[in-house]
Amino acid sequence: MIPGCTFSRTRQLGLILLMGALLLLSCLAAIMVGSSHLTINLVLKALIGWDAGPTANTIIWKIRIPRVILAATAGASLSLGGVVFQAILRNPLAEPYILGISGGAATGAIAGMLIGLSLFPGVSSSALAGSLFTLLLAFMVSTKTSDRRDSLLLGGVMINSFCGALIMFLISMSGDSEVHRILFWLMGDLGLAEPGRLYLLLGTIPCFLVIYLMARPLNMMLLGRENAALLGIDVKKTSAILLISASVMVSITVCLSGLIGFVGLVVPHIFRTMVGPDHRLLVPACLLGGGAYLVSCDLASRVLPPNGELPVGVVTAMIGAPLFIVLMWKAKR
Repeated sequence: MIPGCTFSRTRQLGLILLMGALLLLSCLAAIMVGSSHLTINLVLKALIGWDAGPTANTIIWKIRIPRVILAATAGASLSLGGVVFQAILRNPLAEPYILGISGGAATGAIAGMLIGLSLFPGVSSSALAGSLFTLLLAFMVSTKTSDRRDSLLLGGVMINSFCGALIMFLISMSGDSEVHRILFWLMGDLGLAEPGRLYLLLGTIPCFLVIYLMARPLNMMLLGRENAALLGIDVKKTSAILLISASVMVSITVCLSGLIGFVGLVVPHIFRTMVGPDHRLLVPACLLGGGAYLVSCDLASRVLPPNGELPVGVVTAMIGAPLFIVLMWKAKR
């Protein structure tokens, strides 16, 4: 039993329905609102297959729906990545961006782009290799110290900084025509979502299922590695499966959306406050709520600027960075 949370199947089902409705509403708003505003009647006609007109059909099916799908999947992946890292490390500041997993994936992806690899399997494979390498390097650094959890977080921050420097080096070696595209992508760009690329997101579904099915072992990990082992959990195997699953889904989304920071920090803390620490509730809440959060941030990035749009990573950083400072201040106290 995890203190502070009362679990029941009815509560879990109600939470899933509520978060699903929130995700659906945010997606509907993101499809309707933009540089060309669409009425809800036009959107519903297009969604159910009726003729909404060639212009509306093009905007809905070729521009906005692919972007919404990418935003929802990226939000879910980054949120669940934060849940996994925070549970395994028992550190509220852990998330893929801060630990360098996203930075490693971005480094691998940019290297694949610059040498002319195809999106799949080339760029996606190099992104996965980069994320797994940074994760392994962070763990190697942390095993040399007594306080593994804090050293892993600090090691991840340093690796992330090194990845940032390496990315700038790769950009300086690229042609002028590629610099603007890569820089915009690095800030988190969902505007490049294309229907022909979204098939890569299917690779996140097994990762979602693995993390959801391992919610009970995640609960045991909150009690500490020794106590989890006494309760019958194979700590090393469980940690490896969860960390690899989180790295795979983060790498896939980074390939398509670029670097989007602080989602894995903000969303788990919001829902942990609302539903408690039980991962049987927290995982589905972050899966659906994280998707709704990033879809809403992307909508804000398109609506707030008077001209053009902001990279969605700018919006998530404006929200997440102050929260990160508050969490560090509380942790120090």
